[in-house]
Amino acid sequence: MTKKTYNKKIGLYFGSFNPIHNGHLILAQQILENSDLDLIWFVVSPQNPFKERSNLLDNRARYYLVQKAIENNDDFRACDIEFSLPLPSYTIDTLTYLQEKYADKEFTIIIGEDNLKNFHKWKNHQAILDYYRIFVYPRPRCEKSELLNLKNVIKINAPMIDISSSLIRENIRNNKSVRYLIPDSVREEIEKNAYYL
Repeated sequence: MTKKTYNKKIGLYFGSFNPIHNGHLILAQQILENSDLDLIWFVVSPQNPFKERSNLLDNRARYYLVQKAIENNDDFRACDIEFSLPLPSYTIDTLTYLQEKYADKEFTIIIGEDNLKNFHKWKNHQAILDYYRIFVYPRPRCEKSELLNLKNVIKINAPMIDISSSLIRENIRNNKSVRYLIPDSVREEIEKNAYYL
């Protein structure tokens, strides 16, 4: 399959990636295959305004785990742009910064369907809806959102994967296997550094 427009169309997959797991990778690959995106950037968020910080692994460690997970995929990039922006991280601020820095690129946001319920609480959410495409991947047990009727909000054909980073952290704490839930390269790094224990 030929790639499309010289790495111009970038999908921004925001997340804590605490840690990154195979569900993230499967979804990203499926979104790439079922859209006009050229690349997907995994934007590692230092602090999601809607989440607790309590069990968040260090920023650089999570970023490195993302790098390890995607090192053999030329269509994926790890992005640490939010580490240098003010906290908490607001999507609109990141988008504005990226658009100024990479004026030749077109950015699309990738979010789970469960995020649509609270989208009206996002900072400057209307500006995001007006100026950016939003690719929405399906999530279990989600009510259909009115936002899916908007032209910039596009539901993407991707498998519904119910793997969570919290399950992985719990397994690690309880000395249970996380094999097949996360890439081996990530698992080895977590074991080596005794993360999440």
